[in-house]
Amino acid sequence: MRNAAEWTEGFRIAIQQIAANRTRSILTALGVAIGIIAVTLMGTAIRGIDIGFNRSMSGFGDDVLYIEQWPWSTVEDYWQFRNRPDIKLSAADRVNQMIEASPNSLLELAVPAPASAQTVVYGDRRITNVYTMGTTNEYAYLSTTSCEKGRFINEAESRGGKNVCVVGQDVANGLFNGQDPIDKVIRVRDHEYRIIGVFARQGSFLGIFSWDSQVVIPLASYIRYFKSNQENASIRVKVRDKTQMAEAKEELRGEFRRIRALWPEERDNFAINEQRRCDHRLSR
Repeated sequence: MRNAAEWTEGFRIAIQQIAANRTRSILTALGVAIGIIAVTLMGTAIRGIDIGFNRSMSGFGDDVLYIEQWPWSTVEDYWQFRNRPDIKLSAADRVNQMIEASPNSLLELAVPAPASAQTVVYGDRRITNVYTMGTTNEYAYLSTTSCEKGRFINEAESRGGKNVCVVGQDVANGLFNGQDPIDKVIRVRDHEYRIIGVFARQGSFLGIFSWDSQVVIPLASYIRYFKSNQENASIRVKVRDKTQMAEAKEELRGEFRRIRALWPEERDNFAINEQRRCDHRLSR
């Protein structure tokens, strides 16, 4: 009974204080409410950014590592990274040879993927700064993106360096305005390519870069026509088990250090990036 009386008395006093200081009470309650809402919205925004980043990168697959000159993070010493040796396309073959020689390797396949920005033309329609990538038919094994129309590059086209291409939705819509783009011939810079496929819509990277504005051509054709852009390439390496990404990354790092003939005391002169981690710190 005593506790009940104390609670009742305390409640009565609180009501009297609120009534006597109504303005102060309202402002205090409003401040608390605004604080709670602000924290909640901030948490929601952060989660939204994380989801957007992962969704934007999901087309590559979360079981792929990227050997590149630059890390996917802010760098402090620009010239240290700028002066690194280029990533050669031939390094992909060296990585595949090492994978074949290691039955217990956590790595499965390396695919070269040099790229540059090109102008694409059909008739009097033109799209500039289109992401143009050269790769092999094995790229389809790494990517989670399928073709909505047509098909991807096959082995014969890849080996022969045929002038065929697969385009993104933005390129197809921008050049053909609803017409069927399959078997149409477009010009990439000064060279003609026949469209054999259109990628399913992939969306943009955080609203900045559209993955649907791209053209993919056979690697041999890319080297033939865009050789000046093929030295500093990106090599994409598929991992057998994505639950062992950290171990696979260290294996790839060791293999690529051997390819680069680095001494144990020398720092890496390349970066291995992955889309599952937003910080993408460079291995030391």
